[in-house]
Amino acid sequence: MTSRVLCRADKLVALSGSIGPVLGLDTAGPIAALAVVSHGKVLAEGAHPAVSHGAELPRAVEALLARAGIRLSALAGIAVGIGPGSFTGLRVGLSYAKGLAMALGCPVAGVPTFDAVAVAAFEEHGASNAAASLVCTVSDARKGEVYAGFYGLKAEGVEKQSEPLVMTLGNLVKAVSGAAVMFVGDGKAREAFALASENGFQNIVLSDAALETRGRCVAALGAERLARGEADSPATLEPLYVRASEITFKHKAARTAAIAEETLWSREKKNSSGSI
Repeated sequence: MTSRVLCRADKLVALSGSIGPVLGLDTAGPIAALAVVSHGKVLAEGAHPAVSHGAELPRAVEALLARAGIRLSALAGIAVGIGPGSFTGLRVGLSYAKGLAMALGCPVAGVPTFDAVAVAAFEEHGASNAAASLVCTVSDARKGEVYAGFYGLKAEGVEKQSEPLVMTLGNLVKAVSGAAVMFVGDGKAREAFALASENGFQNIVLSDAALETRGRCVAALGAERLARGEADSPATLEPLYVRASEITFKHKAARTAAIAEETLWSREKKNSSGSI
């Protein structure tokens, strides 16, 4: 399990003040999210619904760099979302980022998409929302399942509590029972919110705005890594495909309830055995 506090995007950008410009892009879903950060500032950002990432991504990057006032050859690094998400979208984004990095001779950093989404959620509502204690990132994994990520809400940012998992919506809601949850993601996040509400759990769901600002967060997270001298090899950087057998995650409140239930069952079993 990974435990790491991911701070606000503006702080991450400030921490990467020694490097720039860095292009950030994420094509894990139907909306391509892009941004350019440089020497502690966000120069430009945008989000574009795309019918075909392969056909539209180069033009979107060109338009973004024009707004930022820089040329492609001026890029000092590339940050790219690695998923989980659409297999096709991820392959397009990774191929474009790796090709660009090799052509320009600049470093590339892979950024888990859910990390960027969680930071974006914190930017949108986390700092002022005392009601929530857990951010749950959700996206459609097909086959009746969802990708899910869990992040604890802290004063300074979000704390990553798990790597991305694959599970059914029902099991997701069970995993976060007892927690005040902020769901964020695609349409499946709204389904998770509805199911959790039906079960009486206190939770909220964010709009797609957090998804649209994830480009800035991908750029910030990647630039911070590159500023620390951490880069990925274009030859080995791969999308984060999460299609293994389901791994269970339980929030602390859910684990406590499960332990109490198991203890009660054990006592009842012992009493019944003693009466035989």
